[in-house]
Order: sequence, then structure tokens, then C-alpha cells
Amino acid sequence: MLTPTHARLARRGLLLTTAVAAAVTLAACGTSASGGMPGMDHGSTAASPSSTGTPGMGDMPAGDGLAATGAGLTFAPSNRSLGAGKAQSFTFQIRGSGGTAFTTFVQDQTKLMHLYLIRSDLTGFQHIHPTMAADGTWTAPLGVLQPGSYRAYASFIAETMGGTQTPLVLSDTLTVAGDVATTPLPAAAGSTQVDGYTLTLGSGELMATMTHTLTVAVSKGGAPVTDLQPYLDTYAHLTAIHAGDLAFAHLHPQGQVNGDHGGPTLTFEAMLPKAGNWRLFLQFQTAGSLHTAAITLTVGG
Repeated sequence: MLTPTHARLARRGLLLTTAVAAAVTLAACGTSASGGMPGMDHGSTAASPSSTGTPGMGDMPAGDGLAATGAGLTFAPSNRSLGAGKAQSFTFQIRGSGGTAFTTFVQDQTKLMHLYLIRSDLTGFQHIHPTMAADGTWTAPLGVLQPGSYRAYASFIAETMGGTQTPLVLSDTLTVAGDVATTPLPAAAGSTQVDGYTLTLGSGELMATMTHTLTVAVSKGGAPVTDLQPYLDTYAHLTAIHAGDLAFAHLHPQGQVNGDHGGPTLTFEAMLPKAGNWRLFLQFQTAGSLHTAAITLTVGG
């Protein structure tokens, strides 16, 4: 029997989106900036067919997030060259087929826009929530960047005439000038640590385009963690980036949010659309602080 989420996906024919949903089964946590796990039942990638109604955590964009244009909309950065070693603002628009700024968006996990930034060696991950001006220009405050090639992903739900709502992830490349020193991708592992927390994956081997149950146990000092706080309406936010081509998947943990009582085990129905190594960035919140853990996961073909 199909679950409600799978039924919606089947009706929309988003096979690739379903793959992303599998990856979504990763872990209910928050954000920081080192090794970590994934989160709940919500995936994201590039352009998807439109849907009517309010998309929920099971309504995910189709594709791999590598296209700048989808469903008649284009991600248009104001400047593709950024400075190194300093905080700065990054501006962009989402433009319609006529080149004019598109300004009608629907909240997705409490935000109208999610911007993700990752360097080509899968370091320097940032997840930011830009603000939009009246002319449709979005401004995102970026943290310090190291020289190198980056990809920026804009994740949002567009609402067009008639109330049609379309989840999209569009992206483009950016460059930070300077001497580039790349970091080798860490080997696949079963656990990772961030800010004193240990996140342990529990699952068998994952296969591309196949659904698997993936669990993430969160502990600190050897004791189970049970005080995860809601972050963007869930206990964890997971972003997965493919090491080969920087394909994008966005995921969230299963289960209901019940105050500051998340953990210790987070369960995900994970499906990633491509074989190879994926770098998972898991964001979770405790005591008002956001943590970001990162871990490499190998997906079989």
C-alpha cells in the first residue's frame, strides 16, 4: 500500500523526486559546520512539474538541482564573482521567461527562500535564508568564503496564476578568486561528531534509486540526546550533495515535532538518485544553538 507521501509523488510522476525522498530519511537534527547526518521526509532538486495546493514535506522538486532554469523560471545571480576572506552580501533574482523578476512565493518550512552554497570540493557549506526587496531582488548574507569554485542553489515554491504551486531548486556556479587549496573528500563513515555531539548512522548499504530505511542516533558524552529543538518546523534539516557533479538533494526526518524533545533516534526513508559518494550536511538545534554535521555516505549502483 502506498503511503500518502508516495501516493502524491506517484500522482505527480516524480520518480527522481522519490529518489530524493529516500535520502530524506536521514536524521532529525540542526546546523553547525562539520560532520553530520540528514533529516526528515522532504527532498529537493531541480525543476519540477507544477502542483496545485500547498506542498508539504512529501512534495519535492524533480531533477538534480543542477539546472539554472526550470518551469519557466531562472535563477539569476547579480554577480558570479565573490571576494575571499570576508563576509559579504550575495544578491540574485528569480526571473520569468520574459526576464522580469518573479515575486510570488509560498513559504517552505517557514521561509520563502532557502539558499545553499557549497564549494566544489564539498567544503564551505552554507544554508541561508535571504530577504526579498520590492523589486524581486533577494539578498543573502554570506559567511567568509575561501577561494575556489562554488555552486549556489535556490530552493523555493513558486505560486503562479490560478494558485498553482511549483517546488523548484535552481542553481548556478560562482567563483571566489585567489589561491585555491582543495580538501580531499573524507572517506565514508558510520558516524561523525560536531560540537560534542556524535551522530551514528544505522542502515545497510544504500542503492541508488531504491528506498531504504536509514536511522541516525544522536548522543553526547555517551548518553542519548532527547532535547533536539524544532528547526524550520522539524528536528533536523539534511542537505545531500553528490561528490561527482554536485547534484542536490534536500531531506527531513520522519515523525511529528513535539516541543524540545527530539531524538535520540531519527528515522528516514532514504532514496538517492545516483550512485557514488554523497556528502551529507545535517543541521539540528539544541539549547538555541544550531549545529551542522557532515558525513560521507556511499550509495551503490
